[in-house]
Amino acid sequence: MTKQELRKIIAQNKKSCSKEQLQEWSFSLLKKLEDHPAFCHAHTLLLYYSLPDEVQTHEFIEKWKEEKDIILPVVVGDGLLELRRYKGKQDLAVGAYGILEPAGEAFVNFDTIDLAIIPGMAFDAEGNRLGRGKGFYDRLLPKLKATKIGICFGFQVAAHLPIDPYDFPMDEVYTEEGKLSK
Repeated sequence: MTKQELRKIIAQNKKSCSKEQLQEWSFSLLKKLEDHPAFCHAHTLLLYYSLPDEVQTHEFIEKWKEEKDIILPVVVGDGLLELRRYKGKQDLAVGAYGILEPAGEAFVNFDTIDLAIIPGMAFDAEGNRLGRGKGFYDRLLPKLKATKIGICFGFQVAAHLPIDPYDFPMDEVYTEEGKLSK
């Protein structure tokens, strides 16, 4: 199956889930991550401000913003992400693709990021990631030394994903059921 075909199937599956179900699964998944040693020891986290069909991170970000330095991506060009520090909902503005993004200066201290929690359209047990097809994370991930954890709902896990040389695997993948084993 091609990447485009997989994206289409997963998009259809997402539409069949209620907002409440996605929120319940998101809570369960993120609760499991809170017990992960990499999360417990992390001072600086790269997260993302979720779209309605992704693992819901808004409440999670609010919960941890006082204890951890939260960094969020911002779309700044064709295929480019810039990172910015999250200071609160008051500093968010609607950006590309309708995503709420933080204002402020670019965060460039990539080496200080302890943990990166990364969304995807699909993952497999080997840590391979299928994004939305624009290449944003493909360009960002190689710059990070942090532990990279991909997160998605269980129905987004594929037995095997087609990969390209520029695809960057995750160190671990989590769903609402817990960690996928390699």
